[in-house]
Amino acid sequence: MPYLDEMIWQIVAQIPAGKVMTYGQIARLCGYPGYARYVGKALKQLPEDTALPWHRVINAKGEISFPADSESYKKQQALLEAESIRFQGNRISLSVYRYN
Repeated sequence: MPYLDEMIWQIVAQIPAGKVMTYGQIARLCGYPGYARYVGKALKQLPEDTALPWHRVINAKGEISFPADSESYKKQQALLEAESIRFQGNRISLSVYRYN
């Protein structure tokens, strides 16, 4: 669904530094509640050198969705921490950092 991908990218592009959104939140904003996994797949297909702030998208638990010991997890965590987002264990407080 190329038009849905485009909507996802437009929303992700608007997430400001220091804030996060969840996959489900983005799906609902696109008018596709229940399509959180699709949002993840659309972001997974981005080119390596993308300027979109994909790292600001996390799961509904406030966690990074990559396996905790993976390079992708470490990269996303480092990018978020560079924007002053603080983790409590392996979670981000959605009440503090969620962008609405």
